[in-house]
Amino acid sequence: MPARIAGIILPNKPLMVSLRYIYGIGPTLAVKVAKMAELDPQKRPNDLTDTEVNRLKDIIEKQYKVEGDLRREVLLNIKRKREINSYQGMRHSRNLPVRGQRTKTNSRTVRGNTRRTMGSGRKPSAEKT
Repeated sequence: MPARIAGIILPNKPLMVSLRYIYGIGPTLAVKVAKMAELDPQKRPNDLTDTEVNRLKDIIEKQYKVEGDLRREVLLNIKRKREINSYQGMRHSRNLPVRGQRTKTNSRTVRGNTRRTMGSGRKPSAEKT
């Protein structure tokens, strides 16, 4: 029976990989949670007993903000930044990189300037008169 934690059915991969399918759990936290639940990070979710799954569930849902709550918090943070007209809020509303990345050469797809062949997507050069 597949394990279901925070509304996500974990795939039958090693525990340290399958826990990452939960939004808000990355590589380090996945290993940390498995150690806190006293489980082998290489064990697969289908091999876990009900008590082991419940231990994992308790640790993840009580100690960490994951899935819906975390997504909601991130969206509220972005909305707040837009409302106070901060620099980051302006970048979010214009769909541009927020954290200081360059935009001359990268983030072309975001700006709608995809170049498939050389010269395409550029502004037309001045025509001969």
